[in-house]
Amino acid sequence: EGMKVLLDQLKNKDRVAIVVYAGSSGLVLDSTPVKQKKKIVRALSALSAGGSTNGGAGLQLAYQTARENFIEDGVNRVILCSDGDFNVGMTGTDQLVAEATRQSKSGTELTVLGFGMGNHNDAMMERISNSGAGNYAFVDTTAEANKVLADQVAGTLFTVAKDVKIQVEFNPAVVSAYRLIGYENRVLEKEDFNDDKVDAGEIGAGHRVTALYEIAPVGKLPDSIAPDVDPLKYQPTDDADSSSKAPTNEILRLKIRHKPPQGDVSEKLAFPLVNESVPFEEADTDFRFAAAVAGFGMQLRNSPQAGTWTMDDVIATATDAKGDDEHGLRSEFLELARTAKRLIVND
Repeated sequence: EGMKVLLDQLKNKDRVAIVVYAGSSGLVLDSTPVKQKKKIVRALSALSAGGSTNGGAGLQLAYQTARENFIEDGVNRVILCSDGDFNVGMTGTDQLVAEATRQSKSGTELTVLGFGMGNHNDAMMERISNSGAGNYAFVDTTAEANKVLADQVAGTLFTVAKDVKIQVEFNPAVVSAYRLIGYENRVLEKEDFNDDKVDAGEIGAGHRVTALYEIAPVGKLPDSIAPDVDPLKYQPTDDADSSSKAPTNEILRLKIRHKPPQGDVSEKLAFPLVNESVPFEEADTDFRFAAAVAGFGMQLRNSPQAGTWTMDDVIATATDAKGDDEHGLRSEFLELARTAKRLIVND
């Protein structure tokens, strides 16, 4: 059903091929123009799950098919749909990651879509997409398929920048400590930021990313995150000395490095952020809803950084910041949070 949603977004001059990989890989639909839509729908409708999963061979055949039908200056993309439970042929995550990395040099981009619950290997699917210079989404409902493959189809299919890296430098005159909430599997070494040989993610048209940081202002470092280290002997530690080197009205500098879709040399952009405090209640709905989602994750992890927040605070904040909720996804999140609260109480 998700692929039919995508098919409705394509133009007559676009082309589609379908590869399957149950046990062994095979081509069930050769490269076919979208104007033959009925033929493509028949091939999709005839598909069924069964047998073992030789995803590595399927990936190789898909890339081979894409190369054989490559369109210069066009969007050439492999879309892998799987639960990631590869159990025949190339099954190791490292092997599959290496294969995706190798294939990404061909000029064909990659989208990985996760389906299914029982044996779903989310971590491996995300690593494949990262290594294939691609993007990843988990599709659990028809509404999610519509969001990823219809409403956000431009961002899913059209890459506007690749190997995108973000680095945040906090002003020590203002911030004594910080913590990035989430993104544990996305962290790069600081030396990797300027190294064009280190791969990173791609950004599609219209994509937005939200990252939340917890910060401790200078002079207010909580005991829970106070660094347990000896004072430095050979470096100045006086706050007045450090504050004289940076403008105190800036809290951080955001640096972004990216390559053009067909390029190999990156460009760097930098933006300062002025320290202007705004009460949480006056922040926009997107920010407050993102904070509720982060709080939800910390509740599920029993995170010691959750502070005084409870699941009730998560639900109240998300409810207040639900906004227009065009696709109903925020309502879906609220139902998840209420279900989690009931389970926690019953447990």
